[in-house]
Amino acid sequence: MEEGLYGRAGLLSGGDSMVDLSTELSGLKLDNPVIPASGTFGYGKEFRELYDLNILGSIAIKGTTLKPRYGNELPRIAECPSGMLNSVGLQNPGLRNVIEHELPELSEFFHKPVIANISGFSIAEYIELAEEMDQVKNVGILELNVSCPNVRGGGLAFGTDADNVYTLCCGVKKATKKPVYVKLSPNVTDIVSIAKACEKGGADGISLINTLLGLRIDIQRRRTVLKNRMGGLSGPAIFPVALRMVYQVRRAVKIPLIGMGGISSAEDVIEMMMAGASAVQIGAMNLTEPLICQRIIRELPEKCRELGIEKLSDIIGCVE
Repeated sequence: MEEGLYGRAGLLSGGDSMVDLSTELSGLKLDNPVIPASGTFGYGKEFRELYDLNILGSIAIKGTTLKPRYGNELPRIAECPSGMLNSVGLQNPGLRNVIEHELPELSEFFHKPVIANISGFSIAEYIELAEEMDQVKNVGILELNVSCPNVRGGGLAFGTDADNVYTLCCGVKKATKKPVYVKLSPNVTDIVSIAKACEKGGADGISLINTLLGLRIDIQRRRTVLKNRMGGLSGPAIFPVALRMVYQVRRAVKIPLIGMGGISSAEDVIEMMMAGASAVQIGAMNLTEPLICQRIIRELPEKCRELGIEKLSDIIGCVE
């Protein structure tokens, strides 16, 4: 662990006082609330060369499907003001490779439980993924990506229908003893009803928000920039939308929330926690500023002292 950064576990110093940055997600204790988001940090291999990843609260690994996926055709990334569009298409090496290679290798240099993001195209696939991940020692939480199309339900994404989400949560909860969090899509008219369906179905927590659907056009070529036409918008541009949804959901459910969407500073982390998040995930900024998580963890104590915060968990959902 990086020398001089930590005093005791969960406590960071920087002056005469200590600030308690620790938090908890369904029994999983985190030294601090900062977690790299799924899809933007891979399995940590590239980032381990830059800093000691054990300063992180946890890591949400790249989304896993049953079978390997190449993903969508190129180009699948487009720049936007204050953000980016991506249409990667769940590229990953598949469940067997992740369980037998990626997660064991990750445990060699990251010594904390991780969040395993899983994606299925039917309830049966989610259940199989959950059953397998349930046996993996260094997986602390399962995160269900419900933005996938339900191929047995007409192609509608699981996360856009409350009944689908409820049924999915009920099925997955029976397949695992690990906490189950549902990563919600913001591309709905009423995210509160979806969140309530998660809680009713037995979900232990909710992650929000996933990317907003967007489009860019190449005006010289008169065609869409992305081969897949539309993609997910992430980055600082979506922070106010994410904050609003976390605030709304916090007032509607009792289970813990992981907030994400455009976080790029210690101030953003505090704002997201005041809105109701128990922890946060940082996504797109890892791609443009690889040391973003380290920087935020280092800046949090001073910002907390400025605001008179001695224990970060005390501010969760403090805004009425």
